[in-house]
Amino acid sequence: MSNEPAITPGPAPVPSHASRIHGCLLGGALGDSLGYAVEFDDISTIRAKFGPDGLREFAALDGGSHFSDDTQLTLYTVDGLLEALEWANSGVAADTNACLWLAYLRWLATQGVPVPEAAPFQPPRWIDSHAVLKHRRAPGSACLSGLATGEMGTFFRPVNPGSKGCGTVMRSAPFGLIPYIAPADVYKLSADAASLTHGHPAARQSAGIFSLVIHALLAGHGLRPAAEFALGHLDTVQLRKDEKVDPDVISRLEAALRLGAAGAVLEPEDLVRELGEGWVAEEALAVALYAVLATEPDPAAAGGHPEEHFRAAIAVAVNHSGDSDSTASIAGNILGTFYGQECLPAQWLERLEAPEVIRGMASRLAAVTGA
Repeated sequence: MSNEPAITPGPAPVPSHASRIHGCLLGGALGDSLGYAVEFDDISTIRAKFGPDGLREFAALDGGSHFSDDTQLTLYTVDGLLEALEWANSGVAADTNACLWLAYLRWLATQGVPVPEAAPFQPPRWIDSHAVLKHRRAPGSACLSGLATGEMGTFFRPVNPGSKGCGTVMRSAPFGLIPYIAPADVYKLSADAASLTHGHPAARQSAGIFSLVIHALLAGHGLRPAAEFALGHLDTVQLRKDEKVDPDVISRLEAALRLGAAGAVLEPEDLVRELGEGWVAEEALAVALYAVLATEPDPAAAGGHPEEHFRAAIAVAVNHSGDSDSTASIAGNILGTFYGQECLPAQWLERLEAPEVIRGMASRLAAVTGA
């Protein structure tokens, strides 16, 4: 018997800035694509189609799956931020929210909705040259109607004042991918952009919290610490004089943190009962956070490869009666940022629609923010 000491694996390498950005955007697109296949199916229908464990692999889908408006709008969010950053890097100040509004208006034009004549014209950019982003993939009604007004909604004068659908949260990961800015500024960027289409406080606050989760992960925080940081920060952010922190946002996200630490994964029926279906902003974020935390490997146990965690979390986020593509997209954004590209299953990436477009946007954002 050898007397040599056992070799214990060292800590996992810290993902690079570029790897986290690629992981975030690609991971979100993978979750979105798998979830989009069952977005409008309840859990009974999902089980009838794919077995008692539900949909867990792209291989189970004949012909694969497309990504939805979630990925489209996430990439257009990246493009709006890119334009603002490009102006800033050239020494010219730009209105970030105006850049985002113009990017979203260009997306609106791809959805068969006329862009109002009063809206300003913007020349096409690199992102606009890709046909895959011109398909209509069940876009949220508030995103369409808010942009179709031709008015640039603002934090103090949002459009669709009663809307709190998840269309704000599912597109907001990119705000957290900008390093070297204060958390309050991350939140403000995200909440301001949410106001372009959704006016309910829960929609803006959920989007801002999600962006803060991504920002904390980009800075190297763990999954639970990042979520706790983001939720705790809500007490310090700027709110309108006529609003308070939305109680549904607090209750749903606190429930996600509590249930995510319970040590057992909920059945899909229990998940929906506790956290909601994900059609509104705070529910979508809560389900995604729960899926990530409930499947997190025990650091003291052997194994726990990042890819296994990614697969397990996406399975939880997809298989429930609700907005499966949005909840899985958000979960994919979170884990892709945390682990970097290492966690993304190669077989899934092979089936991902138009990965070159997603990688192209990720590379541009990494180049602008990496210095």
